[in-house]
Amino acid sequence: MIYVGTDIIEIERLQEVLDRNGPRFVEKIFTPEEIAYCSGRTVQARHYAGRFAAKEAVKKALLSYDKTKIIPLKNICITRREDGAPFVEIQEQGHTVQISISHTQHYATAVAVLEIK
Repeated sequence: MIYVGTDIIEIERLQEVLDRNGPRFVEKIFTPEEIAYCSGRTVQARHYAGRFAAKEAVKKALLSYDKTKIIPLKNICITRREDGAPFVEIQEQGHTVQISISHTQHYATAVAVLEIK
């Protein structure tokens, strides 16, 4: 069975959250590895938005399958493989999820695919 999750976010909206809540928001949602990656980018909000959309997409795919109702976003880590492709690490889950992230100047979107055999 295949479960899909998708999400889209306005980058400007995420920038407003970053401006208003700064480190408190970032540390609540993102792992230290994600923070290091996004903080090192020229347009940080674009990369935080991409990671946020990816986390939401993964969460939606997992919730479609699992009976679990609560999955903290910080338990989902979006990293990069050596070739630069995004990769999902999930705390306390035995699932493999494939992820794709895209962004433009205004939007970030992600699609997650969970395959259960």
